[in-house]
Amino acid sequence: MKAFSYFCSTRIEMGSGKTKELPALLQSRGIGKSVFLVSDPGVIRAGLVGPIQSALAEAGFSVTLFDALSQNPRDIECLEGAALFREAAAEVVVAVGGGSAMDTGKTIALCGPNGGAPADYADGRLPYTNIAPIVCIPTTAGTGSEVTRSAVITESTTHRKMTLKHAALRPTLAVLDPVLTYSVPPAVTAATGVDALVHAIEGYTCKVTNPISQAFGAKAMQTIVRALPAAYANGQDEEARHAMLEGSLMAGLCFGSADVAAVHCLAEALGGLYDTPHGVANSVFLPYVLKFNAADNKPMHAALARYMGFASDADNEDQAIDKLIGGITELTQSLQIPRLKDLPGVREEDFPRIVELSMKNGSTPSNVRTITAEDYLAILQEAYRA
Repeated sequence: MKAFSYFCSTRIEMGSGKTKELPALLQSRGIGKSVFLVSDPGVIRAGLVGPIQSALAEAGFSVTLFDALSQNPRDIECLEGAALFREAAAEVVVAVGGGSAMDTGKTIALCGPNGGAPADYADGRLPYTNIAPIVCIPTTAGTGSEVTRSAVITESTTHRKMTLKHAALRPTLAVLDPVLTYSVPPAVTAATGVDALVHAIEGYTCKVTNPISQAFGAKAMQTIVRALPAAYANGQDEEARHAMLEGSLMAGLCFGSADVAAVHCLAEALGGLYDTPHGVANSVFLPYVLKFNAADNKPMHAALARYMGFASDADNEDQAIDKLIGGITELTQSLQIPRLKDLPGVREEDFPRIVELSMKNGSTPSNVRTITAEDYLAILQEAYRA
């Protein structure tokens, strides 16, 4: 019997219109009157940040807006935000957006009060202490960063994707409002939705999983596979949008006290080199990593197929696994997610570098089946030929 631990200190508030309660929620927690609001230009243009900023100002909060961030956030952007955080004498970070905004917000909450660069924390040179309170308001159903202990930041000089990970990085408060996801374009809905699905799959299967993570993961897989096609087809589908945000949340709670694995390691290498959207990068590798892992873990992967409705109890393990890989492939194709060879910039001559970055990723040891550089290269080649 394996010992395990599970911890999540984040208060979760979910429901349509919940963002309107943000000022009262902050006041009830007494976490400061000077707000550092982090978002990205696309979310701001969509009109999602203005009402939040106005509501905070009307409630007596001083608000500093920071929006200089990329879809794959970089360390230099976090450092710029940290400097502005100190200049504004900010007390609390409120991040509104997808994973980029939330991960950048977490890193600013760490580097702002303490100094140092993201690499100093990722590489263990500085301790995770004195972190400003973090509030996350996701506008996509994908990363689950609103309840996780990690932030993924690209090191500009090396293209390495660093994972900052510590319990103190868990947000104090997560406000999930499905209304904020209605305007997300179909392509982003698809990519972020598959990202959430990968979180559930890898959090469930990884070597450091636990029973609580697996319970969240099983429910998340079931929810996402059912809701994602509907949310993709009609962004105004209230029920599908609510279910996707709920599924993404549960997937975050799944891997947030476990880990991700080889799909993410490859995806983060791709994102670091080519700035590929994270969900797209996860999608292109998912079927091939599942095929690799299932060869040594048939009962577990047959169970995944049944959770997602691709297989039934009448199917034997081999049949269920075939249906799992086929079902995932059909799902990503129906969402019109491009293939690896169709992604901008991807070249076969870069595969050794992608393998190198994947092997250096701290989540490689967590993959349910031990994976080598040769295995990563074979998966890359198979995905590229598809």
